[in-house]
Amino acid sequence: MFTGKQGRKGSSMPAQVDFYPPYLFINILVGLLITLVCGQIAIWLASRTGLVDLPGALPHKKHEKPTPLAGGITLVAAILASSIFLDTDALNVMGRLALPALVVFIFALWDDYKRLPAGIKLVGQLLAGVILIGLGTYVQMLQPGFLGLQNEVLVWGNWFITLFWIVGVTNAFNLIDSMDGLVVGVGSLALLFMILVTLVSGQPPLLQIITLLLGICLGLGFNNATPARFFLGDSGAQTIGFLLAAIAILFTPGNRPQASSWFVPIMIMGVPIFDTTLVTLSRLRRRVPFYQAANDHTYHRLVQAGLDSKRAVTVIHLASVILGCLAFIALNLEPLYANIMFAVVFLIGLVLIFWMDRKLCIDE
Repeated sequence: MFTGKQGRKGSSMPAQVDFYPPYLFINILVGLLITLVCGQIAIWLASRTGLVDLPGALPHKKHEKPTPLAGGITLVAAILASSIFLDTDALNVMGRLALPALVVFIFALWDDYKRLPAGIKLVGQLLAGVILIGLGTYVQMLQPGFLGLQNEVLVWGNWFITLFWIVGVTNAFNLIDSMDGLVVGVGSLALLFMILVTLVSGQPPLLQIITLLLGICLGLGFNNATPARFFLGDSGAQTIGFLLAAIAILFTPGNRPQASSWFVPIMIMGVPIFDTTLVTLSRLRRRVPFYQAANDHTYHRLVQAGLDSKRAVTVIHLASVILGCLAFIALNLEPLYANIMFAVVFLIGLVLIFWMDRKLCIDE
């Protein structure tokens, strides 16, 4: 994974070791700076075009002043502007992600303006997933010989898993967007751990894209941190979720066995997946539409438990760090122990979901 140069014979100087590709920190810096510039332009544009979230527009909204929904515009503009710094191979990979991500962004931006029905938003996400598959990016968990099924059946099965993953993670990041800085914080941590696993797998084009996106997320965080100068809106949160879901599909474990690596992206993005599962099960139990906005997310329940707003966000971010660390540890274990670790984490998550739903339920 790492390369180095030998020190001179007889010299007391240590060998010089290149611990990271030269573009790693350059891309983070470029993405950060470009996003800060794009953010100011997007705030002006959103304010001029009426793309503003008004206080009290919906019962669950608690902000006190009109706030531009400029996060999605900033994200897309920053990606387009900073992509010129990618090499040819990375640009080709980015091209396979950009078109379907743009579809998600357009439908979500439409929703930011008009508040679309959930079905139309789902159509946009499925369309983006189909385009992603058509461009050659899809899950390949079901290998030839699996349960003796025909290859055509396995291909369709992989496509179904891909669409489920894409739609699930895209909505998970949208649903967790219940407090300033929460999505960009969780997204940044997910990207940071994806950098680590991609360094291990040896995928330079993907690594370039991830480092660029990390810089962009950090730049978004400057304007989205409390008190937010802009909100991400559906266009920002969904596009971040879609890109992370697609990057997770592109990740390959290198010489690590698939049995020890298939769940790594799930654990890295475990917090939004946890929150979505909690909200969905809780609303189904109460016979409330799962797509209906409400103050029943993990963040709201932590605040109800007595944490202040900033500390609740910190707890969620720390949970992301813990899950990311466990994912990286599992990647280096034998398949049996790696899957045992994942099973334990999964069971703990289920216990927390049922406990939070009963002990920290939100009054209707």
